Amino acid sequence: MSTTTPDTPLLLDIRNLRKHFGHGNHPVRAVDDVSFTIRSGETLGLVGESGSGKSTIGRLLTRLLDPTSGHMHYHGADAQQDLASLTQAQYRPLRSDIQIIFQDPYASLNPRMRIRDVLAEALDTHGLAKGPARQPRIEQLLQQVGLRPEHADRFPHEFSGGQRQRIGIARALAVEPQFIVADEPLSALDVSIQAQVVNLLGELKEQLGLTLLFISHDLDVVEYLCDRVVVLYLGRVMEIAPTEALYANPQHPYTRALLAAAPIPDPAQRRSIPLLQGDLPSPANPPSGCVFRTRCPLAEDRCASATMQLREIQSGHFHACWKTATTNDTP
Repeated sequence: MSTTTPDTPLLLDIRNLRKHFGHGNHPVRAVDDVSFTIRSGETLGLVGESGSGKSTIGRLLTRLLDPTSGHMHYHGADAQQDLASLTQAQYRPLRSDIQIIFQDPYASLNPRMRIRDVLAEALDTHGLAKGPARQPRIEQLLQQVGLRPEHADRFPHEFSGGQRQRIGIARALAVEPQFIVADEPLSALDVSIQAQVVNLLGELKEQLGLTLLFISHDLDVVEYLCDRVVVLYLGRVMEIAPTEALYANPQHPYTRALLAAAPIPDPAQRRSIPLLQGDLPSPANPPSGCVFRTRCPLAEDRCASATMQLREIQSGHFHACWKTATTNDTP
């Protein structure tokens, strides 16, 4: 776990971030007025159902997508800029600071390139490890992620899924980033391999002083790896809290339903919180007011007419609901 505190400097401050796809009266509101912070050295978890906007946020922070509106203030060692306002040319010098690990490790690697060339391409792009320093750096990167130097001469198809994800991690580390977006890096891996990759990410974070945004459906992994958690639903933030507080006493009905739906090793343990009912509404036509109200067992008339803003109920614990849960209500 990180030793970050409320006094730890911010690395990213995201304010009122939006990403809408399409035009007209019903654009797809993939991300709709999202605000949160990431402190230097912490691992922030981003959770929610498919379609909640998690991966879109990851691509906005790495500027693989351009935001519709909002701000992404980055407080790097050599730059304090609003990433949202930069052109692609202006953002280019920051790409070595901010990297991404993709969900599908095979699709993210060029099948025609040897691993040596995959890593060398990243080094060349940013002018790192030139000349005689290149080969030792490539070997160091492979060893950092648990691979052998001789793996550098192989092609991506010669590796297992877990090994390919390790290569993806090595490529992200090649440019010595400060911040890494890990976009569901476990979802394409066998369960037996997932724990190895999680442990690797945790070890690298501590060794290299990295800051991570960890996007995942796996609530158990998020609880193990992350310092704080942001819960998303239909492009909006429902709850933000330190991990221990969120899992011990979730406040928003959506968070409580998510945790109640997580598998329990002991079938004798029953959940008292109702599971999610119905399907996620279309982000092109979200419900008025609170977007979760159509699936919420606690919905009231006022939920249809007004959107509840995030409010702090305990130190660092925010949620966007009119009601406050009690410990006895938690799953």
